[in-house]
Amino acid sequence: MGIIVTEGLSKDYGRAIHALDDLSIEIRPGEIFGFLGPNGAGKTTAIRLLLGFLHPTAGRATVLGLDAERDSVAIRRRVGYLPGGIALYDTLTGLALLDYLADLYGRPAPRRAELVERLELADETLRRPLRDYSRGMRQKIGIVQALQHDPELAILDEPTEGLDPLMQRAFYGILDDLRVAGRTIFLSSHVLAEVERVCDRVAIVRQGRLVALEDVAALLARRRRHVEIRVRGAAPSLDAVAGVSGLVVRDGLVSCDLEGDVAPFLAALVGADVADLTIEPAHLEEAFLELYAEAPAVGTGRAGHAPSDVGPVGGPVR
Repeated sequence: MGIIVTEGLSKDYGRAIHALDDLSIEIRPGEIFGFLGPNGAGKTTAIRLLLGFLHPTAGRATVLGLDAERDSVAIRRRVGYLPGGIALYDTLTGLALLDYLADLYGRPAPRRAELVERLELADETLRRPLRDYSRGMRQKIGIVQALQHDPELAILDEPTEGLDPLMQRAFYGILDDLRVAGRTIFLSSHVLAEVERVCDRVAIVRQGRLVALEDVAALLARRRRHVEIRVRGAAPSLDAVAGVSGLVVRDGLVSCDLEGDVAPFLAALVGADVADLTIEPAHLEEAFLELYAEAPAVGTGRAGHAPSDVGPVGGPVR
């Protein structure tokens, strides 16, 4: 049984707006699952459906074996949630907010001390009112409140938004440790490098529809790499090598694109006098752009934008 399972999950806002259309995915225990797409693709709508903040037009979802509509309060007690564009109670201090949200969950916060240390939230900072916090500091508080009670599942919507590169790296380290501890992470993002760095599998959505569901490693393995070879003397014969396309030979410089296994390509270079060889690694960005270029446009209206009906972040909403 998956930690999160959706079956034909859909959400419409009238006839003109199809925010999510027939989403069917299963998220395995202990994985970091990336939910990838540009702004407006339907990512936040899907998360709100999973947590019971919205009701689906069609289909169903279960989270931790519980029905997302019928058991939404029980789900929110067990899940750590970081909403996108987090809203906080500005009159509270950082520490008071963390205490308040921990009380809402009705659970201790065993990870708080570690999280505030790794995200460099000093005691002095936590005693200040949230209205004085920068955007990055607010995001750190959001991450801590989502993870402080050590949830078995964390749903994180654009978690590194507003973080500087150093804090992004600290956050990725936290995710790595949670994976080792067997926790499950559902991570919504439009940052390709982030998903590539931390996720085991990725679902890519476009205009509310699923266009790919892949292991990140398998997705990258199929991507084209760009290759440049500088040779002395005759250029190697690469026309018949599997995976080679776009071959250009000019003035001792050979360039091409390479897809799939590199072994046949390297074997074809034996005997050539190679002065320099550059193989650019495959990146998720190329996979993302190719999938978006290939996938047909769907829906008749503006996809992915839901009414903003969720207030300041908190624990289970009753």
